[in-house]
Amino acid sequence: MRLILGSASPRRQELLARLGIVPDDVRPADIDETPAKGELPRPYTARMAREKAAALDAALDSGPDDLILTADTTVAAGRRILGKPADAAEARAFLELLSGRRHRVVTAVALRRGDRVWERQVESAVKMKRLAEVEIRGYLASGEWQGKAGGYAIQGLAEAFIPWMQGSYSGVMGLPLAETAGLLQGAGWPLWEAGA
Repeated sequence: MRLILGSASPRRQELLARLGIVPDDVRPADIDETPAKGELPRPYTARMAREKAAALDAALDSGPDDLILTADTTVAAGRRILGKPADAAEARAFLELLSGRRHRVVTAVALRRGDRVWERQVESAVKMKRLAEVEIRGYLASGEWQGKAGGYAIQGLAEAFIPWMQGSYSGVMGLPLAETAGLLQGAGWPLWEAGA
C-alpha cells in the first residue's frame, strides 16, 4: 500500500511527519479551484478535497491499494470564501476584513482508495486582533501571505495576530491531524503499528 499526498503545501508534509508519515509520493492536483456562484465555504472545501482526490486518481492510474490523501482549507468571513490572494492588494483587503474580527477556517480532507472515498471536515473559529497599519505593511512585506488561504499563516508571523482560537490548530494550518489519523486508520494504513 502506497500513500500519495495530493498537495503542493509543504505544511501538509510537515504535519504528516508529526504522525511519523512520509508519503511515498507528493503530487499536487491540477483542478479549477474557483468557487461556484453562491457556493458556501463548507460545501466548497469538501468539493475541492474530493475533486483533488479524483483528479489525482485519474492522472496517476494508481494501484488498487494506493491511498490518495488530499485536503483543502479556506478562510470564511461570514458566507464569503477567502482563498489564496492573487496579489498583495488582495492580501491587504483580506487582512483588513479579518482585522478585529472572528472568522472560520474550514479544512476538508479526502482519502481515496480505488472507488472508496473517506471524508472529514473540521471547522475552527479564529479571532484576529485589530491590526495596525504598520503590522499589515510589515506582514505583506514578509511575503508569508502568498499561497495562504485568507492571506495569512497561523504557524508563521501571523500567529502574533491571533489572540484566540477554538478548534484544530493543525486544521487551520491545513491538515487536521486527529481526523486525518482516523481516516488513515479506517482505510487500513498501519499508523500505530511498530515499524510501519
